[in-house]
Amino acid sequence: MFSQRIAIDLGTANILVWVAGEGLIANEPTVVALSQEENRVVAVGNEAKRMLGRTPGNLQAMRPMRDGVIADYQVTEAMLRYFISKVAPRVSLIKPEVMICVPAGCTQVERRAVLDATLAAGARIAYLIDEPLAASIGARIPIAAPSGHMIVDIGGGATEAAVISLGGVVVHRSVRVAGNKIDEGIADFLRRQHNLIIGDQTAESIKIKIGSAIPLAKDEVMEVSGRDQVLGLPRTVMLSSSDVTKAMKPILLQIIGAVKGVLEDTPPELASDIIERGITMSGGSSLLRNLDRFITEETGVPAHLAEEPLLCVVRGTGVALENLDLYKRSITRR
Repeated sequence: MFSQRIAIDLGTANILVWVAGEGLIANEPTVVALSQEENRVVAVGNEAKRMLGRTPGNLQAMRPMRDGVIADYQVTEAMLRYFISKVAPRVSLIKPEVMICVPAGCTQVERRAVLDATLAAGARIAYLIDEPLAASIGARIPIAAPSGHMIVDIGGGATEAAVISLGGVVVHRSVRVAGNKIDEGIADFLRRQHNLIIGDQTAESIKIKIGSAIPLAKDEVMEVSGRDQVLGLPRTVMLSSSDVTKAMKPILLQIIGAVKGVLEDTPPELASDIIERGITMSGGSSLLRNLDRFITEETGVPAHLAEEPLLCVVRGTGVALENLDLYKRSITRR
């Protein structure tokens, strides 16, 4: 019996699991709930996310990933073990092969931590692939061709901008600024302007409902509830989409900085290909309204969303795992 092959997009906000031959089988928040007394995992994924900011003293709901890399090794290992055991048949004597994608800008120590956690969680062999490359494969970009393709993967914890040619990453920039920092920017704005303290989930729902990277022709308004910073009592304010655009702009400009940095370092031959083909955007945070138009306005290069941007990385990781010989130059194995 052959061992199962599992591809995992270990994101800061979501963990996606892809099984070779079956496709996507799990897409859940990267959240773990722990029992403080027994130091035991109580819930993982959707169930744990519902507990964020609502737990009693003996429970703690936390995100073990921060800025695209492991922040809490033991909790990440427990979470990986949960997802691997969920899909790997318990009767199989052969442990599964697991491939995980990591930001191209992460250090050797951070890469080793991911490999170690994967092996400790029950993998027979662990592989690593760079996120921009996985996103390009998942976005169905012909990466093996001798021409330049630019991908910008905007996730929850990190933004990866890279130029891909001949099956490898030519130039890349990684900034630890993405969806979570945008949420923090909205929360900071409300605290400064309205003396209102809100949670991460409220900030995220504001971003999704009325957020836009560029001002909208017709302003949208949303009722936001939180805790008054001065009185400490619950309070509700009205927030407009133009305020949210203003709150997000400094963070979006940091993302633009990474994109411009890659364009500046790109060899001229590949730069002409990118102008012709444009920038492909992937990752959950690329779904922010009008972000493609904002990137086009700021860089002068047309930007467009990949098909199913949230699934690009995990799909590409799955394809690379099924075709190891084709991508062996770009994969780390242990």
